[in-house]
Amino acid sequence: MAQGRGGAMAAVVLLCLLLSHLEFARAATYTVGGAGGWTFNTAGWPKGKRFKAGDTLVFNYNPSAHNVVAVNKAGYSSCSTPRGTKVYRSGKDQIKLAKGQNYFICNFVGHCQSGMKIAVTAA
Repeated sequence: MAQGRGGAMAAVVLLCLLLSHLEFARAATYTVGGAGGWTFNTAGWPKGKRFKAGDTLVFNYNPSAHNVVAVNKAGYSSCSTPRGTKVYRSGKDQIKLAKGQNYFICNFVGHCQSGMKIAVTAA
């Protein structure tokens, strides 16, 4: 009888591992801004796209001219970088989306104000 429970437990663990693998397999990768990359006037880029938590956004840009900053709603609205915020500078940043609202800006002077920001909602 104990052996039967062990086999059932192993089956449940295996099923959970399989389901978690399938969830990752369904995650999508999006290049922000498409072929043009992360640049000015990308604020409308997310429109019409369906994002899920775990999807990856790829930000391609010239790191001497831009960066990517993951901000909160206030930082997005005011184009400001709250203290302690993560700043990405590689030029080929890959960021996984969290469930809910995700906000990104470029904090080089004037860039966010010129539309170099996106708000993405992940289901």
